[in-house]
Amino acid sequence: MGLHPQNIGTAMPHGFAGSYARQPDMIVDTRPAGGAEQIAFGAALMYDAAGAVVAMGAGADAQKFVGVAARELKSALTYLDQSGGAYAPQEAVPVFMRGCVNVKCQNGVPKLGGAVYVRVAANEALPNAAVGGFEAAEDSTAANTVQLANCQWAGPADANGVAELRILTVNNA
Repeated sequence: MGLHPQNIGTAMPHGFAGSYARQPDMIVDTRPAGGAEQIAFGAALMYDAAGAVVAMGAGADAQKFVGVAARELKSALTYLDQSGGAYAPQEAVPVFMRGCVNVKCQNGVPKLGGAVYVRVAANEALPNAAVGGFEAAEDSTAANTVQLANCQWAGPADANGVAELRILTVNNA
């Protein structure tokens, strides 16, 4: 009978956007979801005028960045929406305010210590780069992205485009 070795590989995927990447140096607070739109797991967040969190979007300022929507196991509200991966308005949202969290990098190549950007305006040349998404490269039109001064990439993205984002300090507690 022969030996049956297994090949495990040399790199593991990061997991899902919104999942924590490292413990224990993390601060996660719970805030109500504001606005009328759902907040996807792993989305960049800011406060609205009422103090609830909403996804960063068009025209957002980097100084308004609060954190990242954490991924949680949730019960489905409807049968046809079993794995939506989002928080509805008025739901409690766990917000990563400091620490390491996995996020989808939609543009650029994340590298250890690299700058983190959030897209605040669309660019027709990058049709898959949604407004509000994280990126590892500044847009060719600088006003289309804002750099998050309190964040940096903690390494490269996996095959799914998920990378570890490190939030160094709390911004807008």
